[in-house]
This record gives sequence, C-alpha cells and structure tokens, in this order.
Amino acid sequence: MLQDGSPLDPLNPATFVPPRVQTLAPHVVIEFCDRCRWLHRATWVQTELFLTFPPPAIKGITLVPLNSPETGGRFRVWLSGESGLKLMWDRKVAGGFPELKELKQRIRDVIQPEKSLGHSDKQHKSSE
Repeated sequence: MLQDGSPLDPLNPATFVPPRVQTLAPHVVIEFCDRCRWLHRATWVQTELFLTFPPPAIKGITLVPLNSPETGGRFRVWLSGESGLKLMWDRKVAGGFPELKELKQRIRDVIQPEKSLGHSDKQHKSSE
C-alpha cells in the first residue's frame, strides 16, 4: 500500500517506492579508480563480501567509480554503521590492495565479532 492507501502495482512504476538507502546499515562503499580499470576488482570484492556476509549482516554494497585526476589510483573500502562511515581499507595508505582474508576480518570484527570465517580466519593466541 502507498501512503495514500492505493495498492502497489508491480507493473506500474508510478506506484514503486524507492529503497531507503541511507538507512541501510551496515552498508559497504567501495570507491575505485575507473581510469585504472579497477571495476572488476571492485565487483570481485563486492561479491566476496556478499558471500561471506549475506543480508542482513551487510544490507548493501555500493560501488563508486571515480574518474577525476585527484582520485587516480584510489581503492577504498568504507563500512557505514550506527556510528557513521569507517575506513576499512585504503590502497595508497596500506601500500596495496586488500587481501580478502584481512578485509573480511576487519569487517567481521565490526559487524559480527562472534562470526567464524572458517579457513580464512586469523589464528587466535589461545590456539597457538
């Protein structure tokens, strides 16, 4: 039902209600240099994160292609949650692209600290 009480019609775009993207949390944002042709890397990271953290663990992942000179070489992964955006990875700061194992661990530690990542999980001191 729409706010005016009329029914939703799956074939009438006038009745479609857009998603509340700003309220989707946790939400991942991947910024990448499109001039560097990193779209495939960004979509690979997106796919891996959705496979590891299916909804509702992560409610959405947005890819943001960047083309301006000042964003050349950028590859950043952000996590938005209740406390705002948190930088999870920056290629230039870290000196390279994230290993998916490490990126998944960083995201897991924020959104699902109790979740086991199986074979790609870090070794805890108690098991050494």
